[in-house]
Amino acid sequence: MSEIIDTQDQNTDGRVAVVGAGPTGLLLAGDLAEAGIPVTLLERRHAGRSNLSRALVVHASALEALDARGIADELIAKGAQVQSLRLFDTVSVDVSGLPTPYPYLLVVPQYETEAVLQARLERLGVEIRYESEVVGLRQDADGVTLTVRDAAGTREERAAYAVGTDGNRSSVRKLLGVEFPGHTVVASVMLVDARLSDPPPAQIATNTTGEKFAFVAPFKDGYHRIIAWDQSHPKAETEPVDIAEVREIMRATLGSDFGIGEPRWSSRFHSDERQAERYRVGRVFLAGDAAHAHSPAGGQGMNTGLLDAANLAWKLAAVLHGRAAEELLETYEAERYPVGTAVIKGSGRLLRLAQIKATPARKLRNLAMHFALQRPLVNRRIAMALSGLWVWYPAPTGVHGLTGHRAGDVPLEGSPSRLSEALRGGSFVLLAPADLHEAAAKAGVRAAVPTDGGPVRLVRPDGFIAWAADAPSADEVVLAIGVPEGGL
Repeated sequence: MSEIIDTQDQNTDGRVAVVGAGPTGLLLAGDLAEAGIPVTLLERRHAGRSNLSRALVVHASALEALDARGIADELIAKGAQVQSLRLFDTVSVDVSGLPTPYPYLLVVPQYETEAVLQARLERLGVEIRYESEVVGLRQDADGVTLTVRDAAGTREERAAYAVGTDGNRSSVRKLLGVEFPGHTVVASVMLVDARLSDPPPAQIATNTTGEKFAFVAPFKDGYHRIIAWDQSHPKAETEPVDIAEVREIMRATLGSDFGIGEPRWSSRFHSDERQAERYRVGRVFLAGDAAHAHSPAGGQGMNTGLLDAANLAWKLAAVLHGRAAEELLETYEAERYPVGTAVIKGSGRLLRLAQIKATPARKLRNLAMHFALQRPLVNRRIAMALSGLWVWYPAPTGVHGLTGHRAGDVPLEGSPSRLSEALRGGSFVLLAPADLHEAAAKAGVRAAVPTDGGPVRLVRPDGFIAWAADAPSADEVVLAIGVPEGGL
């Protein structure tokens, strides 16, 4: 249990301690470092790239976030682009029409995503301190003290704020005493990376008999990821994966084992649906899998965590630089908690559809979804939900209707030519005619002229619209720029 104390420890030097160097922690630490915030990044694993790669899909929303950091192309080069997702039998969702520069699913092992994020950290001069386990935590009015155990012994680390990005077994969450209610939805899930001599015609194939489930997706290096389970014969997670069992499940669900060879890597795990009761306790925050756990349906987990980090990082930087009031940090949980809840519910619905066992009910499900997805509006809604592009944040009554919504990659006059490029470096960006740019410059906000003919928009560093107006005066722009800078 964390201890809240009134006494003051040593100086925090405006530092943020990030606990956990998975994708969420790597993105968060990079954003903070790029904003000039000192970062301590602690990881209990040993150094070296992990081959554990449960996450394999990077959705459009996460790719947009990586683009705003100048690293999307680097990751895209490592992955396979897939424009449709087969759900059940002949039922497929087409994502090629999404309103984004990335109208596809990027299939890429998690370790490649981590490698790109880690390379960015190295360029920013941030070192990951491996074999460092957080075993104690206390807070006071000025900061957080972490007790860290490593090869040299036990010591204390001081920071102004701390963020637990240390997975669904989060030590930080446990030390805070935050409950993680929920339940296991699938036991004994098998993951296999192997070559297929006769790959399926669909780039991503998935199907279920109710008890048995299989998912097949290509990596760019010629290997495929197979996810499979048989709930009628669950096995302990400590048991090795039997490739014969995987072949049998693939034949039962997909009609073929596609000539699967011996795996280069395999693992078992269980899948939970859980959400932390709180994302913030005092000066400590939870993000990524430490805050929420989902079923594998839809591939939402890592992507949701990356956007948690993008939301929190600029707010911590604004507060620590004195440009925003402490109250700004309250908006992290207010904005991201409902997103975590929605993702858990959405992936859960997909999973329960996949677990229908009775043959007549499965046929009815397939027929209903097949006809529904023929309607462009329905297909678009499901594609938006899978991609994460649906996310918006609540705004006060009476403000412009765009407030709180994703800005999208707006084309700009001159250079940079896209909003994603203008957002690099973590600045707010004012999209406005040139005669309003002087007001932005005085406030230290970057300004650009949009070519889309839209209203004036003040875009947050995470790509969401903080304020908008159709024809504001210069004084109204100055006042609006004071909203994020003042922390309202």
